[in-house]
Amino acid sequence: MQSEYMPPDTPLAVLHEDHEVLAVDKPDGLLSVPGKGAHLADCLLSRVQAAFPTALLVHRLDRDTSGVMVFALTPHAQRFLSREFEERRARKTYVARVAGQLEPKAGEVDLPLIVDWPNRPRQMVCHGTGKPSLTEYRVLKAGASESRVRLWPRTGRTHQLRVHMLALGHPILGDPLYAPDPAFGRMMLHAEELRVNHPESGRGLSFRAKSPF
Repeated sequence: MQSEYMPPDTPLAVLHEDHEVLAVDKPDGLLSVPGKGAHLADCLLSRVQAAFPTALLVHRLDRDTSGVMVFALTPHAQRFLSREFEERRARKTYVARVAGQLEPKAGEVDLPLIVDWPNRPRQMVCHGTGKPSLTEYRVLKAGASESRVRLWPRTGRTHQLRVHMLALGHPILGDPLYAPDPAFGRMMLHAEELRVNHPESGRGLSFRAKSPF
């Protein structure tokens, strides 16, 4: 169950800015885009547009996920960057803390996902009608009760990392939808790095935001 929306009062953290591209570090607990109703109007997009009026949305992160998000500053950049994501040229790296000792130490999760309609916004594995979904992972550190992992989503399904880790039996700690636990003050999932090509020069760009956990 999602908790009451209490967006964090943190200043905008700009990682990169040029005439076409803006990258920021999204705090956990903040919506990427506005929800339905005035109480869900405060979001990263509105905060970014207050400082950069021409900013346009390219992709999203879940409310409870922190880390790198990129925005376009021109319509051309929005079209180009959107294609980077649609055609899977954008390379995303996440870090997470998950429950239990994850074995093997590296591998991939290839499980199709679809929305769990009676329980939306939850998603679920469905081999009959799910969309292909692939996540690669590597364990960075493991103890008896939890593991720190790096995750590379090769597809961009809703809640993909959260459901794939859950399917392995190692849910992301603090996940309010799939493994609620009040002992954790946040969901332990952070978008650590994003690589895209620049819409004008075509050169590779890499944006990083250090994990807060």
